[in-house]
Amino acid sequence: MRRKHNLDALEALLGDDKDLLSHQALLSTEFLHTPSMRTVRQNLKDSDRSSAVQRSLGALYGHGRLGGTGYLNILPIDQGIEHSAIASFGVVPESFDPEYLARLAYEGGCNAIASTYGGLAAVSRRYAHKIPFIVKLNHNELLTYPNKHDQIMFCTPKQAKNMGAAGVGATVYFGSPESGRQIMEVSTAFAEAHELGLFTVLWCYLRNPAFSKGKIDYHTAADLSSQAVHLGVTIGADIIKQKLPTTDGGFKAMSQEGSYGKTDAAAMKDLVTAHPIDRARLQVLHCYAGRIPLISSGGAAGKDDLKDAMKAAIINKRAGGAGLIAGRKVFRKPFDEAISLLHSIQDIYLQKEVTLA
Repeated sequence: MRRKHNLDALEALLGDDKDLLSHQALLSTEFLHTPSMRTVRQNLKDSDRSSAVQRSLGALYGHGRLGGTGYLNILPIDQGIEHSAIASFGVVPESFDPEYLARLAYEGGCNAIASTYGGLAAVSRRYAHKIPFIVKLNHNELLTYPNKHDQIMFCTPKQAKNMGAAGVGATVYFGSPESGRQIMEVSTAFAEAHELGLFTVLWCYLRNPAFSKGKIDYHTAADLSSQAVHLGVTIGADIIKQKLPTTDGGFKAMSQEGSYGKTDAAAMKDLVTAHPIDRARLQVLHCYAGRIPLISSGGAAGKDDLKDAMKAAIINKRAGGAGLIAGRKVFRKPFDEAISLLHSIQDIYLQKEVTLA
């Protein structure tokens, strides 16, 4: 059964992290494009996106329990490639069947399901008209020995269009040696998708072993991840997906070993603190001041998925983000538990008491 979370219940659930509900962000929302259907329509009207792309985005924003709010909750399933199928689906064997996953997204009230070409194609005639499909164009396959980390194309926007998808998604490993090729491939694919009337979603991940230094992993540094976001909106993403920041000072740490990137320490001091909401707002700022919506990762599955998902949703919403995309936390649970978790995430965005910071 779905649990509704009023503020008292949320504070109890958050425990020591209950200040997430009261924090006042350093950077004001005064000039940010904050999520609502009004801003969605205005931003699309001002853009070069065709009426066909706008209709596809309208289908996305109009579907599910968050339909008409300007917020998004998407169920992503490409882990059968990224993490191997048995590692992803073995705990719930029914999830090997794409129909089970499409039904989970549909009955869970999601705005869309994002998955592989093969998985969505297998059930497209049954579900493409029931819930918006987002076809993931590229993947990091981990069967090559030794493992390598590179996003390669698995299908085309035309294939996605032919199955009835509303949008396409892709990942770029910013900072990796292969990132230049990936940027060009994805930029070309996104241009084709827009010509076909499909919207585009970009997973903006950082990937380079040099970004991990000692006990600090700068792959999720606020400054580096925000710059990845800014590159993502530059190549035509309609929606950006990024991990929530967990640390700061990535540019400074990397430049200690040589010239790397450029930053402005004084500006950073005026824009961001160590608080997770301030760090996430920096990412929103880099999405053209929120004009391009930012959805955050729900994080890896763990021991306390409900609390972790609630924290992520609150941070994203209060920072000015547009939603949450949670995969393994959800589909690795029994069906009813997965539905309950999806509804709990959505309730954060439906709850008016959880306000912008």
